[in-house]
Amino acid sequence: MHTGPLIPPSLRATALIDLAALRSNVAALRAHAPGAAFMAVVKADAYGHGMVECARAARQAGAEWLGAATPQEALALREAGLPGRILCWLWTPGGPWRECVEAGIDVTVSARWALDEVVAAARAADRPARVQLKIDTGLGRNGAQPADWPDLTRAARAAEREGTVRVTGVWSHFSCADEPDHPSIARELTAFRTALAQAADAGLEPEVRHLANSPGTLTLPEAHFDMVRPGVAMYGISPVPRLGGPADFGLRPVMTLAARLASVKRVPGGHGVSYGHLYVTPGETTLALVPLGYADGVPRHASGTGPVLVAGKWRTVAGRVAMDQFVVDLGGDGAAPGDEAVLFGPGDAGEPTAEDWARACGTIAYEIVTRIGARVPRVYSGEAA
Repeated sequence: MHTGPLIPPSLRATALIDLAALRSNVAALRAHAPGAAFMAVVKADAYGHGMVECARAARQAGAEWLGAATPQEALALREAGLPGRILCWLWTPGGPWRECVEAGIDVTVSARWALDEVVAAARAADRPARVQLKIDTGLGRNGAQPADWPDLTRAARAAEREGTVRVTGVWSHFSCADEPDHPSIARELTAFRTALAQAADAGLEPEVRHLANSPGTLTLPEAHFDMVRPGVAMYGISPVPRLGGPADFGLRPVMTLAARLASVKRVPGGHGVSYGHLYVTPGETTLALVPLGYADGVPRHASGTGPVLVAGKWRTVAGRVAMDQFVVDLGGDGAAPGDEAVLFGPGDAGEPTAEDWARACGTIAYEIVTRIGARVPRVYSGEAA
């Protein structure tokens, strides 16, 4: 738990990242799936938390695998010196297949064109590619359709026999695991088991079979198979808020977003606030300026709704969120320039959480943390010795 000021004096704002909390979250999630390997999903700059630092912390906590969406993310992890297994899955034709093969990264193949490209890359690199095949069990995004799966698995096995690939995994992704008892869950489990049987019929013997994302890890033990892939839960956000908050699953939010007030001033009643004057002061009051805006990732649709802890109380964004700043009305309370405003954090000091922001904005907490931009410095605490 962080104590003392959140923001160094030289900075206007920070996203404080508690790596001790992240390691604790990995341990808690591993306890939910004790028989499975653990893939720490660090795509999208670790959901806005800082990819390399969070990947290192997850490795320290025992994560055997790292998961990245794009090959560029996976290569950046390698370039940062992170060893061990890394999987990436979002490919387009002409991608850096050879670079990933040479870096020892496991690559996902969802169609014959991708298998053809990775085989060519493996031949050029003169080493076999580590390939994981993805089946579309119902999400409708990436992954081979069931009708195309037998052909893809047979072609992958033929590439194995010629020595250009090694099929290390078979996997898929749930569509509605965050909705307990949704009928798609059972259908997709059945489809995945069928795909595994067909892969075996083709002669494939993958190291890992995996399906469970964060909600699957926490609520669907039958979906754990050989490995689980927690993403947002690793950062201390509940993936199933209908069932409970982070603490109910032994998790703790990792990011705290705070800024130092840039201005505090008295204004008369009837004073317009921010663009469009959607908010007009009801009487004489004190306005505080928070130097964060939509260029930093604060949602513009939080205008008039976003909660902020200032001077010991929850306030609401007054008027529109601008590109670099927004205003809160302190009423009769006082504050001073340089005082801290906390947009969200674990909630220990009464501050809002990312889930509170999600409810205020009509979105999910995943988006709230992931959208915090690079203009907000990440400050890390809880590094391992």
